[in-house]
Amino acid sequence: MVLRRYGLWMVGICVGGLLSAWVVPVTAGADWPQYRGPNRDGVSAETGLLKQWPEGGPRELWWVSGIGEGYSSAAVAGGKVYVTGMREKREFATALDRAGKQLWQTEYGSAYRRSFPQARCTPTVEGERLYIISGAGEVVCLDAGTGTTVWSVPAFDEFGGRTGPWGTAESPLVVDGKVIYTPAGPKTTMVAFEKDTGKLAWQSESLDDQSGYVSPILVEYGGRRSIVTVTGKHVLGVNPADGAIVWKVAYHTIQAPKSGYDINAVAPLFHAGRIFVTSGYDHAGVMLRLAADASAAEVVWTSPDLDTHHGGVVRVGAHIYGANWVNNKEGKWVCLDWDSGRTRYQADWNTKGSIVAAEGMLYCYDERNGSVALVTAKPEAFEVVSSFQVTRGKQQHWAHPSISDGRLYIRHGDALMAFDIKAP
Repeated sequence: MVLRRYGLWMVGICVGGLLSAWVVPVTAGADWPQYRGPNRDGVSAETGLLKQWPEGGPRELWWVSGIGEGYSSAAVAGGKVYVTGMREKREFATALDRAGKQLWQTEYGSAYRRSFPQARCTPTVEGERLYIISGAGEVVCLDAGTGTTVWSVPAFDEFGGRTGPWGTAESPLVVDGKVIYTPAGPKTTMVAFEKDTGKLAWQSESLDDQSGYVSPILVEYGGRRSIVTVTGKHVLGVNPADGAIVWKVAYHTIQAPKSGYDINAVAPLFHAGRIFVTSGYDHAGVMLRLAADASAAEVVWTSPDLDTHHGGVVRVGAHIYGANWVNNKEGKWVCLDWDSGRTRYQADWNTKGSIVAAEGMLYCYDERNGSVALVTAKPEAFEVVSSFQVTRGKQQHWAHPSISDGRLYIRHGDALMAFDIKAP
């Protein structure tokens, strides 16, 4: 890669088809260190962001190619940007500086071998380490500074994992010095590895289930800490100390699609003792309420209107926002009351897609055409304030946006873009 400076702009030229970039120097700031942000809820705490974009969209600071094909998002931490990608059925992690310059690229595992093999796992950054799960279910630790492999465990094979037809699509949760993975299957449901060594810390009992395509979250409530996730049939809470399954709910029996076809690919959303779970294919969204000591969970309400396919949901104030599933190519944008589940609106805007939020605004990324919209988070209506079109990259627009230090990161296939969304 050849870099040349033109005033404040720095231009990267692709050599050998590996990496191209168009960049401006930027500085480090607030982190987005894992899947869907610091708290895995898709919400950034940043302030001072634009409430309206210029015509044509926010300024593109830089873009790169050569990261490999993928649906995963960018993780941003410690002044670096990390992303995963696939080439020739192998998966690679790439580290960039905040100006888009490649620092290292490391092969870490095998891609899923069947449909949609592109990389799905967003890296999790903690301290000087990077944690990744490959599409084939290998749990890997890399040195965040150099890309050197610290340890790797073929966990899916070792624990006899069982997935649906799209393989493993889980981004690792790191909690109490352990890296969490959900292979499911006849031997176990969830396993934990010591983050420094990769040694097995614990494995939970088996529910004889298959894994979902879900990244677990950490819940603290009622004096108890729980890892909450969704498998093929269950929502469950797991003790992070020993892997004991504290509670489970048979999600597949709650207003499930009559066809029996389903896909659980959305991380649970937690607030004040309640957990919202949603999936596509007309499977009702479900609000669960934890017991006072978080030892059990019960259904509070269901919503047939917010069955999110895989684009995530966010809570802003007293409302949940996301896109529902009409069919695999279509969906509407929906707002629900958090407390009651009442539908506040169902709106048409292009089609379904992914969503994150910051400073009272929604960032919606249409999966079909690659339009990105800035929408005021209010229950009265879905009103697009500004929008622009992603023109770089190929294949589906399935990656979730990331926000860090006044920058919006959008990944599309082999391309990663950084846009300036900081107010002047």
